[in-house]
Amino acid sequence: MVTFYHNPRCSKSRETLALLAERGIAPEIVHYLDTPPDRQTLQILLQKLDMQSARELMRRKDPLYAALGLDRPDIGESALLDALLENPKLIERPIVINGDRARLGRPPEAVLEIL
Repeated sequence: MVTFYHNPRCSKSRETLALLAERGIAPEIVHYLDTPPDRQTLQILLQKLDMQSARELMRRKDPLYAALGLDRPDIGESALLDALLENPKLIERPIVINGDRARLGRPPEAVLEIL
């Protein structure tokens, strides 16, 4: 089963969903802004994405990132995860999960590696 973390207002998210549809894939869609992932799910996502830090999953160009002081290098992993839990809009998207692997849809074609 393919799972898709989706923000319908994001063009890359819509493009990635269309790419999946073109290939006949109807993923389970998670509107993560409405139903944000919990801490354990975020940690699993980081592992499946092969990311070493929650910072890699953050939208670092979002003004909120700097406003919260998340650009400081001394911020620990726990605080970064807390920030994602409290502000799911900071989660980079879209994310496609297939089994034990996941990819960010940036560019959308990147998700094809795991399908």
